[in-house]
Amino acid sequence: MVEEIESTTPPKGGLRGPRAEIIDLSKIQINDYKKLTTKIEEFDRCLGGGVVLGSINLISGDPGIGKSTLLTQLALNIENTLYVAGEESAQQIKLRTDRIKPNVKLLVLNETDVDMIITTITQIKPVLVIIDSIQTLETQDLESIAGSIGQVRECAQRLQKIAKQTHIPIFLVGHVTKEGAIAGPKALEHMVDVVLSLEGDLTTQFRILRSNKNRFGPTDEVGIFEMDDYGMKEVQNPSKIFLDSASRRINAPGSAVAAILTGLRPILVEIQALVTRSSLPTPRRIGSGIDNYRLQLLVAVLQKRLGLPLYDQDIFVNVTGGLKVVEPAADLAICQAIISSFKDKVIAPKTVFIGEVGLLGEIRKVRSIEKRIDEAKRLGFNKVITSQNVKSLADAARLSID
Repeated sequence: MVEEIESTTPPKGGLRGPRAEIIDLSKIQINDYKKLTTKIEEFDRCLGGGVVLGSINLISGDPGIGKSTLLTQLALNIENTLYVAGEESAQQIKLRTDRIKPNVKLLVLNETDVDMIITTITQIKPVLVIIDSIQTLETQDLESIAGSIGQVRECAQRLQKIAKQTHIPIFLVGHVTKEGAIAGPKALEHMVDVVLSLEGDLTTQFRILRSNKNRFGPTDEVGIFEMDDYGMKEVQNPSKIFLDSASRRINAPGSAVAAILTGLRPILVEIQALVTRSSLPTPRRIGSGIDNYRLQLLVAVLQKRLGLPLYDQDIFVNVTGGLKVVEPAADLAICQAIISSFKDKVIAPKTVFIGEVGLLGEIRKVRSIEKRIDEAKRLGFNKVITSQNVKSLADAARLSID
C-alpha cells in the first residue's frame, strides 16, 4: 500500500485556471541552458561537460563509498551552494570541510521538511543545491514515514518542479539496497535528468563515478578518483593505475591486458585468471568485475572450439583495480588469460587484446578500435591483437603465448 495525496479534478467540460504558457524555442537564449562547471574535470566528464541549470541529478552508492565527500568538494568549488543535510549536523559537515579545505564558506541547512527546504531555496536563490539524502526528506501532507515510497516520490517531484521553475540545479543523494539498486520507487530514476553511481571496493582507494543516465550528454561515461585523507583526487591517467600491479612486474601466467571503452574514453585494464583442478562435482566459474554469465559462455567456447578440457577445472577471473567491465571488447583478453593460466604459459610482454569472441570462436570487430590502439601504443604496448590480424581464438593464442 502506497500513500498518495488526493487531487481534485475539475468537472467534465470545465476549465480550471489560466491557459498554459506556450514557449517558442527560437526565443530561448543560450544563457538559459548553459552549463555550470564543477571545477572537477572527472565530474564534468560524467555530466557531459558540466551541470545544466535547472537539472536534477541523482547520485547513489554504497555506504562509506564517498558520496558526501565528493559532493562537499563540489559545494566548496561553487560559491553560494546550499547544502541540505538530513543525516548529519552542521558540526559534522564542518569536520569534513576542514579536512578538505579549511576555513571556507558553505551554507548548511539542517532540515528534512521538503516544503521548508523549497521555501528556503526560493528565498535565498542559491547557485546550486545538494540534498543529502532524498530518503530523509518528508512532507507533512503525507502521514507515512520518511524513506517510504510515497514520501520519496512526492519529495522528488516537488524538488523537480522547483528546479525547473528557478533554473537552480539540484543534486540528490540516494541510498542503495543490498543488491546495489537505488532505494525507493523506480519512478525516482525516471524523474531526474542525470543518474550517477559511485562505485569501488571499500578495501581500495579508487572510486569510479559512472553515468547511467544523462539527458544532456553521453551515458556509460566514467570519472576515476582516488580517495585519500583530504577528499577525492582526480586520476588523470587511469590506464597507468589499473595496470600498476605486482603481476605486471613479476610476469606471471594468467594475466592479459584489455583495451576497453568507457563512454568515449579508452582505458587499459588487466584481466587476471586462475585455473585450477576442482574437487567439486560442478566446477566453479566466478568472475569479479565481469558478468558471470558471460564468463560461462566464454569457457564453453574455449572447450568447444579449442578443445581445452576445462570441465573439471575451477576458473576465477578478476578485473584489477575494482573496475567493472561490461562491454564485449574484453572477451579476447579474458579468454587469453584463461588459456595462459591453464597452460601455465606467460603471455608475451607488451601485448594488448581487443575483440569480441563469438560462439563460433571467431574474433569480431568492436567500435572505436583505432582510439583503443592509440591508447595502447601511448602506454608502450607494441603488440596489439585484434580482429584485424587474427580471425579466431586459436590464431590469437599462437600469437600471444610465449
